[in-house]
Amino acid sequence: MGEVAELLVSLKEEIMCRDKQMSMLLRLMGNDSHATLPAIFIYGQSSTGKTFVTRKVLELREVPQAFINCIECQSQRLLYEEILNQLSGVLPSVENDYARYSRCDTVNDFVRLLRNIVADKDWEEETVYIVLDNAERLRTMEGHILPVFLRLSELSKCNVCVILLTQIIWEKFNTTSGYLDPFKINFPDYTKNELLEIMSLDAPQEYPKAFYSAYASLLLSIFHMACRDLSELRHLALINFPKYIEPIENGEATQDSAHKLWRNIEPHLKKALQTVFLREVSSSQWESYQLSDTSTLPPLLSARAHIELPFYSKFLLIAAYLASYNPAKSDRRFFAKKHAKVRQTKRMKKAETSSQLTGPKAFQLERLMAIFYSIVDVRVAPTAHIFSQISTLVTLQLLSQTGVGDQLDAPKFRCCVSLDFIKSVSRTVNFEVMKYLYEFAA
Repeated sequence: MGEVAELLVSLKEEIMCRDKQMSMLLRLMGNDSHATLPAIFIYGQSSTGKTFVTRKVLELREVPQAFINCIECQSQRLLYEEILNQLSGVLPSVENDYARYSRCDTVNDFVRLLRNIVADKDWEEETVYIVLDNAERLRTMEGHILPVFLRLSELSKCNVCVILLTQIIWEKFNTTSGYLDPFKINFPDYTKNELLEIMSLDAPQEYPKAFYSAYASLLLSIFHMACRDLSELRHLALINFPKYIEPIENGEATQDSAHKLWRNIEPHLKKALQTVFLREVSSSQWESYQLSDTSTLPPLLSARAHIELPFYSKFLLIAAYLASYNPAKSDRRFFAKKHAKVRQTKRMKKAETSSQLTGPKAFQLERLMAIFYSIVDVRVAPTAHIFSQISTLVTLQLLSQTGVGDQLDAPKFRCCVSLDFIKSVSRTVNFEVMKYLYEFAA
């Protein structure tokens, strides 16, 4: 127990906001000579620290390990050979003419060669760890591979622990016969305060940490509803910071002029909301776009505005935009045949934050279809062809599916296009979208 506490203190110096997960992983590993669990299943969304924490814990323990990215292994032979190469220390390179430890085509060969490595390295009294990152890729391989790794300790009769890292829950793996349920560790999304604490570490030396923390808090207030990905948020903070401090660099403001700095960065954050997650241009191109006064989009972004879509896909996209940027309470006003006239005072309008600034909101499929049937001129039957066009819009990154992917009864989506884009699409089908936007309608 004392050793676990000492290791945890060392890890806390490098890793933030993951104390519970690190403590659990260290306790499961125990001492080197202890028998460990045959399989550990670590799951969580992207950028929640799964790979980083696991790698740091194994490096600190200095245990025999193989760290495999399943995306790089298209077949079982490549997967087996990469594990054997890392454990044996035979890494293909120019110097050894890209040699490998041994050819390995089957499970029997893999288990036999694994035993040989353990015997040659005198690891009988130690635990060997095999980490499979992006383990969801194993589902598309041969059906026996996942059960083999879950029972590898039993099959090899060695003290082997397999750690699976994935973004999906265990229930989405095809749990048929031969499966051994692993021990599960969840890495939840970072809270808003945790995101702010981590992002504050990126503060440049020229500015106080408190100043950058205030900037990060401002950025989170805008992007947190649309994006919880730590890597994406840190990227957005870094590429927009030069624009935020531009008035300070020009001598027009000080670090205490929060209101003036906000007015300067607000329109540029609106631009950034249009391309969250897309990364269609390089950081240098985006910085040039941010610094320019023109509204002309970079080449790849402007090309996206000229995508040719089928007739019904255009109306589905318009409906998705209206569902993302209109509050649900306004649907009756815009789309019901008979509705009472809504009077909105100036005080009510002033209190509401611009939906173009806060970003798109998630909506359910049934609300999307209700708006679609309301705005399309002709009667459309709810066929599989219509629903397949929604999947196409997601594939084109014009829509994004949010939440847990196994919610088949009520999937949620979010529209990823800009106002200019949806206006250009609306013109092609003679639909006046501005009349149906809650923020702009009279």
